[in-house]
Amino acid sequence: MTRRAVLSIDQGTTNSKAILVGEDGAIVARGSAPVPISHPRSGWVEQDANAIWRSVEQAIGACLAEIDDTEVAAIGISNQRESVLAWNRRTGEPLVPVITWQCRRTADACEKLREAGHEERVIALTGLPLDPLFPAPKLRWLLDSLAGQIDPADICLGTVDSWLISRFTGGAVHACDRSNAARTQLFDLAEARWSEELCGLFGVRQACLPQVRDSSHVFGQTVGMGPLPGGIPVASAIGDSHAALFGHGAFSPGDGKATFGTGSSIMTTLPAFVAPPRGLTTTIAWSIDGASTFAFEGNILTSASVLPWTSELLGLNGVDELLALAESVASSEGVCVVPAFVGLGAPHWDAEARALISGLGFGSKPAHVARAAAESIALQVHDVFAIVKEAGDGRVGRLFVDGGPSRNPFLMGLVSGLLEQPLITCESTEASALGAAYLAGLSTGVWSGVEAILDQAGERRPLSARMDPQMRAEMLAEWEMALRRAMLPKQTAKG
Repeated sequence: MTRRAVLSIDQGTTNSKAILVGEDGAIVARGSAPVPISHPRSGWVEQDANAIWRSVEQAIGACLAEIDDTEVAAIGISNQRESVLAWNRRTGEPLVPVITWQCRRTADACEKLREAGHEERVIALTGLPLDPLFPAPKLRWLLDSLAGQIDPADICLGTVDSWLISRFTGGAVHACDRSNAARTQLFDLAEARWSEELCGLFGVRQACLPQVRDSSHVFGQTVGMGPLPGGIPVASAIGDSHAALFGHGAFSPGDGKATFGTGSSIMTTLPAFVAPPRGLTTTIAWSIDGASTFAFEGNILTSASVLPWTSELLGLNGVDELLALAESVASSEGVCVVPAFVGLGAPHWDAEARALISGLGFGSKPAHVARAAAESIALQVHDVFAIVKEAGDGRVGRLFVDGGPSRNPFLMGLVSGLLEQPLITCESTEASALGAAYLAGLSTGVWSGVEAILDQAGERRPLSARMDPQMRAEMLAEWEMALRRAMLPKQTAKG
């Protein structure tokens, strides 16, 4: 008997995943493929748009090869955010490499806009500060790089979701969802539309931008490609962090999640649009039936990616060995790792900060450095949540965690202890893909509503860890000192 399932794509920074989600919410098949990253200059981070698409095709092929007698009812897309590209409207071919969310090439442009006094207005309209993380200056950079090479009317600009939608539909659709549009710094959150004022400020042609739709929306139909037949509705698109929040069922105001990956996203839902407190952003979590759900968010630029770096630095055999070594000591003995390899994100927003290891002494061992690297992940989450709690008068709802590192009890114990907050781990490591699948199923009738999605989550036990108050206070004090040192190059340059 043929069963129906939703095919969900989770296109991430380092790999593309595909999962098939049955009508009961169970994942019945998986596939994945790596995505290469290049660093052509210091601070520049790029990807090949065609390589991203090939990885998606490979992931889909591997996923569908695992199972027979399954009808793909819809396709959902979850994507890496703030990465942007340009392609030819006529041919569909990429015109430039993808400028990824990690790329810092627009730091000077952001600083000039800040010095000109534009940041307050940008935050009021978009909920986002002026930082190289966000796409608007990158999109201007792309247009400048293409000047004189192509008719501007033939340029499509977009986030990764819009690129995938275009490829799935054979170039018939140039669209994105509200969650991705909200991260471009060109989208007026209150008006839910592209802003002429912002497009003028950043020098981006609005005609090059995609149409903006709900996150749960039938964007178009697939054309035949490899193992995937034509005529399948592409029925959702959403940024990966937003998708994880939806996949957890964090539908009550104050519910939140922390995603642990290359970077980390800490997000908590809001009852309505609220201007962000300093250090955080306000964003659209998702939109359904024309209504947006808003959220506070803190974007940490380097999170779990500090672990393989530290493992290699110490000559260890991978992250598992590193975390086991970290757990072998009771504390880092004052050693701190600040993983500001591409600057610091929320809540510090210092593009010039640089990574460092501080507090070393003759008694410092590799285990102390290993533990300090693990602690840096939890300490960055603490910094964001301290502001979230303050903005919410100390009230926070349920806190879900996801991503590969969320499966490590030692690491999550550090997070829970520092936050003084229980964590709810996701049984599946595919929270983002599940969120995109649920949204696609909602728009095509696979699921009747959010209540049906909540029923599938089942009972989940919280993880709670207590940290000695004195140890917690010492960790935070040492971390504050290390942060000031990491930000010293910028302070010194200013005199």
